[in-house]
Amino acid sequence: MKKIGILNGMENTFPQALIKKINTIAPKGIHAEAVLVEEILLDEPLDYQVIIDRISQDVPFYRTWLKQMALHGTAVLNNPLWWTADDKFTNVVIAKKIGIPVPKTVLLPSKQMPDNTTPDSFRNLKFPLDWDKMIRHVGGFPLYLKQYHGGGWQHVYRIEDKQELFDTYDKTGHLVMMMQENIEFSAYFRCYSIGAEHIHIMPYAPGNEHNMRYAAYYDAPQTLLDTMKKYVVELNKALGYDINTVEFAIRNGIPYAIDFFNPAPDADLNSVGRNNFNWVVNNLAKYAIERYASEQLPFMGHYLTLSN
Repeated sequence: MKKIGILNGMENTFPQALIKKINTIAPKGIHAEAVLVEEILLDEPLDYQVIIDRISQDVPFYRTWLKQMALHGTAVLNNPLWWTADDKFTNVVIAKKIGIPVPKTVLLPSKQMPDNTTPDSFRNLKFPLDWDKMIRHVGGFPLYLKQYHGGGWQHVYRIEDKQELFDTYDKTGHLVMMMQENIEFSAYFRCYSIGAEHIHIMPYAPGNEHNMRYAAYYDAPQTLLDTMKKYVVELNKALGYDINTVEFAIRNGIPYAIDFFNPAPDADLNSVGRNNFNWVVNNLAKYAIERYASEQLPFMGHYLTLSN
């Protein structure tokens, strides 16, 4: 019997609750458990029909193994190839192409040269860059400087003037950064997406302490809620994510997609709160069972189907 596996790291509330919920509601013959990664042999993938990935963003060993599992037909949530190839700048490009409002954005080369490169490696890069042009493009100061890849609000800086911009950029080392327009918002929302169909809109206060960010309330008209839901569905279908969160900053009634590269979004009871926690557990349990019962395409077959 194939199983539903949960691959997680330091989380202490969500994985256990999800396993319990799946085993409570699943039809006979479907069983969920914490994944046990054994010796990884080329032709002997472990016996999982579905794996929910919560940790491979921090463990490259797991990410490579999950690609093997996907190649053998396991439904890995989220798809390890899309997740590996994705980044925040690419997300912004995709969102803009499908008509979703996003902040004006500029991609910056890393301050320090990558390992095993020399100045000759960058002979195709204009030098010096026109910083005034880039600053004008994002609307001037204040602006945000953020890592193009990663999460958890790491390496995100609000910049007030040019001197602060250069001082901060000089400290980013080998990180590839983005310069982004500041959206002065009147409301802010974080939207959970499961299967690009089940959408949960949560008021969110990004400036609060981590465990208080969901302690927010905004008076949002139904038309705004409907627009955000529509954008979340469109974004996650375009990005190919089974699980994701999309954050919107509301300026003059328009929802700007700020952060939507969260394929292992926070679901800890102590930070999201009981109601949000229950929604995620219940809906992801149902979705994992649905994916278990659906026919899985081999990984590359799935890729070729989507690209045609």
